[in-house]
Amino acid sequence: MSIMLAVALVASPVITVESRAPTDNVGYEELRQGRNLAAIKVIDARLMVEPRDPAALINLAAANVRLGRVDVARASLIKAVQSPDRYDLELADGRWLDSRSAARLGLAMLRSRTPLALK
Repeated sequence: MSIMLAVALVASPVITVESRAPTDNVGYEELRQGRNLAAIKVIDARLMVEPRDPAALINLAAANVRLGRVDVARASLIKAVQSPDRYDLELADGRWLDSRSAARLGLAMLRSRTPLALK
C-alpha cells in the first residue's frame, strides 16, 4: 500500500498522510481542513480497528502538535517508528520513504521545530 504525505498548512512542524484505500480513514481530510479535534476522533476510531497503523499514528501526532500537545505527538510518532506495519510515503520532491522513516522525520522536526513541506 502506498500513502501520500500532504502539506501541513500550519506554523508547527507536522507531517500528515493520506491513505489511498477509501476504507482506511486516517483523518487526512479533517487535518487538511484544520479540524484537528475531528481528525483525532476519526483517527482514534481507526486505531481501535488497527492500533499499529503508522499512517493513523503519524496523523494523530500531526493533530496533537497543532493542538500544542507535543509530548502526545512524540509518543504517537515513536509508536509509528516501532510499528511492524510499514507503508511507502512520497515526499513533495518525489523521494519515497517508508512510514518508519517518515515518523523519524516527524520526530526530528519536533526536536528542531523546522517545518517540512510535503505533498
